[in-house]
Amino acid sequence: MIKTLQISEKEAWDLAFNALVNNQTSEDNAREVADALMSAEFDGQSGHGLSRIPSYVEQLTSGKVNGNEAPSILSSNGAVIRVDANNGFAYPAISLALKEITVTCKKFGIAAASISRSHHFGQAGRHVEILAENGLIGLMFGNTPKAIPPWGGTKALFGTNPIAFSTPRDNEPPLVIDMSLSKVARGKVMVANQQNEKIPEDWAIDSEGKPTTDPKKALAGAMLPIGDAKGSALALMVEILAAGLTGSNFGFEASSFLNAEGDSPGVGQLIIAIDPNFFSGEQFSERTETIIESILEQPSTRLPGNKRLEKRKLLESSRSITISKELFEQISQLT
Repeated sequence: MIKTLQISEKEAWDLAFNALVNNQTSEDNAREVADALMSAEFDGQSGHGLSRIPSYVEQLTSGKVNGNEAPSILSSNGAVIRVDANNGFAYPAISLALKEITVTCKKFGIAAASISRSHHFGQAGRHVEILAENGLIGLMFGNTPKAIPPWGGTKALFGTNPIAFSTPRDNEPPLVIDMSLSKVARGKVMVANQQNEKIPEDWAIDSEGKPTTDPKKALAGAMLPIGDAKGSALALMVEILAAGLTGSNFGFEASSFLNAEGDSPGVGQLIIAIDPNFFSGEQFSERTETIIESILEQPSTRLPGNKRLEKRKLLESSRSITISKELFEQISQLT
């Protein structure tokens, strides 16, 4: 049985922050990363939380990710902003992009930001949720190192390539849809591997193209896409939007997020913000609530992201998280 312990929100945040600052990361960048990891923990997405710290530190030490490098704006033309993560962490670059397009979108009604030479960007839903909290619709596409084969193939070529959508609501938290295009996020397989747990047989294939319940073999093999051929097609779409459009590495060209081997991953992200007032005026809120009410009128239905909000509310009331004792000790040694 995995031994766990409960630590306070502050202790968990400090643990992440200190591990990063003590391993070649500026304080500004460490704050951004620690905030993102804690947000994932509080939303029940531990695969994008503190479990990432050991591999982040390995990559900082090897120079695969530059923890001291700040993102920069390459250009800003009308409603389009180009951000260079400069082979540093994705989170500071995303924060810069969100800040810029929030202002620009409210001027033009729509704005987009491309982020190049980027890294693991964690919980995509939280990034677009920030746009919705500012009254905007948000869309995000990000490619990741190869994990999914083209449909009919056995070798990984596309990333798990998360997509996220958010919309503001009247007197309610934003509606957020966040999904990777593999049947499950690869982070869940990583956590299962850390905890020596088996995974369901329909999640992944091994290096020989055979179904596997061994997370280690799954990480060496490939993830299976949602919706079979349709999911594979969507993964290709995201590769083009997130990598092709931003001038970044495709999934099969990017090095792993999980170890220190190779050059910087250099993947890309695309964020689009839409101000609904420019498109439908006062009708947007009423129309959105109408379809949401129609969904919830049916028994046993729920909105996407509700489990995440429930988990967030529960953990925010206790202001603490539960992690494995092994992970706690591993991170503590890095501080």
